[in-house]
Amino acid sequence: MAVVAVLALDGVVGFEVTIPGQVFGTANTVAGRPAYEIRVVAEGEITTSPAFGSLSLRTPWDLDSLAQADTILVPAQAGFRSPPPDAVVAALRAAAARGARIASMCVGAFTLAATGLLDGLAATTHWEHAAELARQYPRIDVRPSVLFVDHGALLTSAGVAAGLDLCLHLVRRDLGAAVAADTARRVVMPLQRDGGQAQFIVHTDPADRRATPLQDTLAWLEANLYRPLTLADIAAHAGLSVRSLNRHFRAQVGTTPLQWLLRMRVNRAQHLLETTDLAITQVARETGLGAAPTLRHHFGRIAGVSPQAYRAAFHAPSP
Repeated sequence: MAVVAVLALDGVVGFEVTIPGQVFGTANTVAGRPAYEIRVVAEGEITTSPAFGSLSLRTPWDLDSLAQADTILVPAQAGFRSPPPDAVVAALRAAAARGARIASMCVGAFTLAATGLLDGLAATTHWEHAAELARQYPRIDVRPSVLFVDHGALLTSAGVAAGLDLCLHLVRRDLGAAVAADTARRVVMPLQRDGGQAQFIVHTDPADRRATPLQDTLAWLEANLYRPLTLADIAAHAGLSVRSLNRHFRAQVGTTPLQWLLRMRVNRAQHLLETTDLAITQVARETGLGAAPTLRHHFGRIAGVSPQAYRAAFHAPSP
């Protein structure tokens, strides 16, 4: 069982303290086994950010317990512009040195940046504070527009709800697409928000079909992943020109139609690899990727492993 430690510094944002427990705890239920033990780590009694309702918090886990953590989550806290305590910096550096996975949420990136672990890497934070992160830590390549950045053992995410995306992404990495998808449904989150998606999108009135023509088209795309769809096909279904389709997708989904379609096809391939014994060539056909080499190329680029390696890690044996 993996230990997930949530580092709660004084002034922590209460909502972000609860995100890992909600996601990883739900994943335990979905997986049918205790895959994660969630610990909130704090030094003595702390108070949550007064901006969001001040609460006192005491936990049995102190900084020393980070030495047992497999994953450490660093939420936002009110005093993020000031350097964190030396003991916190030392504990995070020691955790990284022994191979722990460390991920920040929102302006928790400032705490992680203070350790020097992000130097030379791309990172993100809440878009409103991205310029300040870049000013304070010029060795970091700050990406203000993306939801999260994954470097394997080091991850950073954007503001507030992006912490949910980050934790679901970690569940997918650890337990596979099927568990992550069921976890997302239980916490009422869309699983398709990948790291490169925009931090915020334009929301229009759903009653205005001219302003939001994509809801039906997105459902149609998911039902027709196996077909060799083109931009013209998608635009025709939406009743838009290709140019207007791209614009609506960027504004309302945060990515392009073909990027979204490719992500959905890889998601579908992950599900088939986990839950069926279909040959790789058949998985490629079922997902609209055509041939096994095409599947391997896109799957490896997005999932980070080959389809065969993914199946070996996550396939559930048939009863």
